[in-house]
Amino acid sequence: MLSVATTNGSQGNSMETVMATMERQTARRTQTNVTQMMESIFASVSLAKDLSARCKSRALQVTDDEIQSTAQDLENVLQNIYDDLCRIPASAFGSSAYMDVPIKSQPMRDCCKADIPINVMGNRPRTRSLRDNDTPRLVDFLKGMYHESHEFSGQMFNTLLEVTEYIEPLYDAFICALTNEIMTDPVMIESGVTCDRRAIEEYIERFADSSEPVYCPVTKMTMQSKTMVSNASLKCVIEEWTMRNEIMRVRIARTALSLSTTDTMVLEAIHELKLLAKLRVKNRELMHKIGVTKFLARLLDNHNDQIQFEALKLLCLLAQDEEGKDIIGKTKAIARTIKLLSSNSTDERHAAISFLLELSESQLLLDNIGSTPGSILILTTMKLNSSDDPIAAARAGAVLKNLEKCPKNIKYMAESGYLEPLQSHLVEGYKTGSEEIQMEMVGYLCELVQEQELTIDINRSTSEILVKMVRGCNPMVRKAALNVLAQLSLHRPNNKMLVDTGAVPVMIEELFIRKVDDEPVNSMANAATVLANIVESGIDPDTTVVNKEGHVLTSKYSIYNFVHMLKCFMPDDLNLSVLRILLALTALAKPLDTVVSVIRENYRGHSIIELMGSPTEVLSLAATRLLITLSPHIGHTIVERLCKTQGQPHKLVKSISHAGRITERQATLATLLAKLPYRNTSLNIALVKDGAVPAMLRAIKEVENGAGRSSRQAVPYMEGLVGTLVRLTATLFSPEVLKAAMDHNLASVLTELLDGAAGSDEVQRLAAVGLENLSYLSIKLSRPPPDELQFKKKNTLLKLLKDSKAHSNKKTSLHQVCVCPVHRGVCSPAATFCLLEAGALEGLLGCLENDNIRVVEAALRALCTLLDERVDVEKSVAALAELDVARRVLAALRQHRQNVLWQKCFCVVEKLLDHGDDRCVREVTGDRMLPTALVSAFHRGDESTKQTAESILRRLHKMPDYSA
Repeated sequence: MLSVATTNGSQGNSMETVMATMERQTARRTQTNVTQMMESIFASVSLAKDLSARCKSRALQVTDDEIQSTAQDLENVLQNIYDDLCRIPASAFGSSAYMDVPIKSQPMRDCCKADIPINVMGNRPRTRSLRDNDTPRLVDFLKGMYHESHEFSGQMFNTLLEVTEYIEPLYDAFICALTNEIMTDPVMIESGVTCDRRAIEEYIERFADSSEPVYCPVTKMTMQSKTMVSNASLKCVIEEWTMRNEIMRVRIARTALSLSTTDTMVLEAIHELKLLAKLRVKNRELMHKIGVTKFLARLLDNHNDQIQFEALKLLCLLAQDEEGKDIIGKTKAIARTIKLLSSNSTDERHAAISFLLELSESQLLLDNIGSTPGSILILTTMKLNSSDDPIAAARAGAVLKNLEKCPKNIKYMAESGYLEPLQSHLVEGYKTGSEEIQMEMVGYLCELVQEQELTIDINRSTSEILVKMVRGCNPMVRKAALNVLAQLSLHRPNNKMLVDTGAVPVMIEELFIRKVDDEPVNSMANAATVLANIVESGIDPDTTVVNKEGHVLTSKYSIYNFVHMLKCFMPDDLNLSVLRILLALTALAKPLDTVVSVIRENYRGHSIIELMGSPTEVLSLAATRLLITLSPHIGHTIVERLCKTQGQPHKLVKSISHAGRITERQATLATLLAKLPYRNTSLNIALVKDGAVPAMLRAIKEVENGAGRSSRQAVPYMEGLVGTLVRLTATLFSPEVLKAAMDHNLASVLTELLDGAAGSDEVQRLAAVGLENLSYLSIKLSRPPPDELQFKKKNTLLKLLKDSKAHSNKKTSLHQVCVCPVHRGVCSPAATFCLLEAGALEGLLGCLENDNIRVVEAALRALCTLLDERVDVEKSVAALAELDVARRVLAALRQHRQNVLWQKCFCVVEKLLDHGDDRCVREVTGDRMLPTALVSAFHRGDESTKQTAESILRRLHKMPDYSA
């Protein structure tokens, strides 16, 4: 077996032979149609000149962009035609004078370089010269080439490749005799035939296991030697031709893209460019240079989905080098690709996300991609919805991972609900000790929560890092961490994570122990805010440890320090947060007792009262609410301090009665006055002296007349106003208070409030309580009439009841004096607070039908003042019986079967049985439910209730009468 040898022979003569052969083949191919081709080319030149002149003449009628684009295309046409003429072999012209025409008339090169005016800035002309490297566009050629049968000068074409080979001919010397394809490594065998190396080696290999001699595949001569001589010259020619061919194919495809009118031609051009882009880098560089990359970006808005898809795939190839990415970044390709991410076509979505993934590899395009509206949101949605499209989700995740290299994109991701990058970079920044990254990520967190009000759920690692940052030594880092923790803790689910990662002891240390002179006090304020948010979130303060000694939030150690931090000279934010902590703790019984004990023992109530007068409304509200919570326990201490503070009661009255829109502060202050101990004479006298009664009455009238009724604070404000008036009725033994109650006719005022027009059960209850207090004093204030002023009593009590309200609004004169049948003296609503004269009985009986048991109880207590042994009970029962009292009381007893009502209901029932007429007695004894209620009260009631129930049961003959 002969060995196969390869040598590189001298190819000087061979090169000349090849070139001569190529020249002859070209002449044969072009000679037949050269006349028609030349006529067409020069016709195109004339047309291009006409179009250029026409464009210049219409410069004022079209836009700058259109002029510039058209002029550029025309210049390129001239350049392209000239290049084509130069490529035609000289032998193809024969004796024709076509080559001399452009030289004699106007040199083609000079024509192509001629300055063509372009109007790009309004009407100001500017010239642009055509250069040799401008992109050629075969305008007329391609119009004819791809029309129906792709016919040009009698030649038929099916593809753009055939067009290229027509312009850049394929020579027979390039074709391998074995494969009939262009050779890549031509070698010459013994017979003188040139073949491709790989093909001839495979051919010889077939004879390796055979005894037959090796024959030349072309001449069929026996090959004595398998030596192959590399044809370097031909190889260079083929490589040069291949490069020229590919360049021409790129240019023709580019021209087809820009000038085509059919989708089919565009798709064919894109397909051709894809093949060329995959072959070599230089082809991609040429595409960048002649504008293919820039033009493809415009095709992403094409109406044809297939064109969009193919353009994306080609752009993905062209974006593999930095030059391509840079060109794409200057177009609208990124924004258009973002739109295609929402395409209904899966293939188009995948192509779009693959293109973005390629672009995201460039550091220069990260900001461009991230700042494109909707890009991050769509990408995060694709990543999070991985079940819908796993492939797109994985690629979207890869794009987002690349985008994380730009800090701004991390913020955009967080805004779109994808917080993992931000939190992971924060953790990474702490681990690497990069304070710059920590500050940047913390700043983003704070901005997202504070300015954009974004709800962020932090993970455990982020919580731990933020807490550790607070413990650090860098004041700026500590401040930033505390600030962001104050914002994050507003979201309640985060607080459990903060507690689990040890945030509470760190905040307590910041408040109670840590003292850094050069740090601002707002660090303490932020720590207190974090702690307040945590306590208000519903954690168990009894188990939340605050230090190494085992103290918890509800221990005396913690509460003592909180209370002693309340000082007027401290920042409002700090005082507010401490008050919020105390308010949250006092909502529980055990810490409430501790707070009360600490304040009572250390006389710290004055600090809270001083904060109540703060001009900062939210701080004043918090202090007032805490005083309201503490008033049932240390109310007299609060009142004592309130009265000792110069001008404080007057300020309260002035603030509450201020006309205008009802504010939350007014409603809270009014509630405080209503909640403080009623029987504190000092406060009540101070309120009277400061004009509280007329001020409250004016405010009540304003609310009843509709001023501020629409405000959500109207109801608590009204309740506070009425409660302030009612508190005065508890100290009528004071001459100042009694005089004020008489002067302003409080009995009539409270009677009017019984009808429920204020829209609150509490107002009705308070009015009933006030009438009860006033009615107890009626028997003492009622005067026996003088002998000379005695008049006959009215014929019927019913007429008295009907006219009582009219009498209450008139001044009592000598001619109007009448004796009250109940109090046996001269009565009036203003002077004696008589319920009968004030017409309050109907309103009190109406309250018995209320669903609120506290209103019913207060009304019963007020009615029972008319059944006291000091008044004429028989006359009272008669007056009540006229208003159907038996039915109403029994109905209330039937509706509310609680122990709290039994005693008062049974008291009324017993008086009706003892002093009522036959109709009243029959109505009581005929009720079927009454015995059952009496038995229940006898079994489960208190001692007084049992006695009353037993007495009534005897009257009903349900128990033996032992007294007999």
